[in-house]
Amino acid sequence: MIPGVSRAGATIVGGLSQKLNRRQATEFSFFLAVPTMFAATVMDLLHNKDILDTSNVSLLVIGCIVAFVVAIVAIKAFIGYLAKHGFKVFGYYRILVGAIILILLGFGISLSTLG
Repeated sequence: MIPGVSRAGATIVGGLSQKLNRRQATEFSFFLAVPTMFAATVMDLLHNKDILDTSNVSLLVIGCIVAFVVAIVAIKAFIGYLAKHGFKVFGYYRILVGAIILILLGFGISLSTLG
């Protein structure tokens, strides 16, 4: 993945282009992520089922609960921020990251070597 390019950004812009307000577009983006993340988790569990045992399951459940609570808090904070301040700071971030990537590519530095 290239920093600054995201599914969330694309779906938010898509929602805004369909006359949703910032809050609605952002909520839509996060709701759209739920089935994608659920499917990715199920796939990961299926691929790693041979290393799971009963002692790991309790840790997995606790981790999922903590991650869910933290995600809800982060999403609410992010939606609140966007509703008040908009997307300007994220636009500047995208421009800055894009410029850095172009400079690195201009010097012949491959993005795959960075991460």
